[in-house]
Amino acid sequence: MNLKLPRTSAEQWRVLQAVVESGGFAQAAELLHKSQSAISYTVAKLQEQIGVALLEQDGRRMKLTEVGATLLRHAVPVVDGLSRLEQHAAILAQGWEAELHLAVEAIFPNVVLFQALARFAEQCPNTLLQVHEVVMSGADEAVESGEVDLVIASSIPKGYLGEQMLDASLVAFAAPNHPLHNYDRLLTTDDLFEHTQVVVRDSGTQNPRDSGWLGAKQRWTVSYPQTSIDMVKSGLAFAWLPKHLVYEDYHQGRLKPLPLRHGRERRIPLYLVASAKQATGPAARLLARCLLDAASAWKDFECPAECMESK
Repeated sequence: MNLKLPRTSAEQWRVLQAVVESGGFAQAAELLHKSQSAISYTVAKLQEQIGVALLEQDGRRMKLTEVGATLLRHAVPVVDGLSRLEQHAAILAQGWEAELHLAVEAIFPNVVLFQALARFAEQCPNTLLQVHEVVMSGADEAVESGEVDLVIASSIPKGYLGEQMLDASLVAFAAPNHPLHNYDRLLTTDDLFEHTQVVVRDSGTQNPRDSGWLGAKQRWTVSYPQTSIDMVKSGLAFAWLPKHLVYEDYHQGRLKPLPLRHGRERRIPLYLVASAKQATGPAARLLARCLLDAASAWKDFECPAECMESK
């Protein structure tokens, strides 16, 4: 491996930048709190090391030569990157985490998640974030494994504490042309039995669980909520779908709530749970606060299923 050390330093290029932007050696010296002779020596040494003239006199000001302008244009991003690296190191030295892992139940509203992440990014730009999508017991396993810092889950595993964030509402839907809409009466579970139902697979591997009504004679299982939505829109099946994910499809007439006599809507509470790491770091605590604040402000889909039926 050929590791060749550079002959120039970040400080030299920053001094050159200051000379150009301030207009001269004296001005750069004042800006950088150095003597004028130190500024002149630094620039002269830089030119000597790279073997080309970087500055030339332009009246009372110093300006870059054509070569100097090209080199400084390439140098500034490098020097800025080193400054950011030093700032990052200082933040990490204060105890801020270099990376966080967040597991999110797949039915959690993205609009809430993205609002929280935007606020987190503003206040903690130096922490990398890994987001993992999980379903049902997959969230429990993420909590218990300790491989993530925070988990948004539909239940709180035994031995852990969590804060309720919001309720996700699942409503029974089928495409407008689905046979279940031809009964012209309220439906019972006996009516559903003869038709294909689509459900989302539990992402957990240790103790996967079922949720909701699963009484259809024919059941298809998929891995993602969006796949189940697309299947229902195509007329292939019916399903209980997250209301916040199909709001537009409903208003555009692509989905229609099933007129069930009972159980047309199911509410699933979603909790924020700290993993086995206990999420003690300042970045994890900030992310938790951003998530809880965003969830508490979420009011867009609070109307019950009957509101959607009144269209």
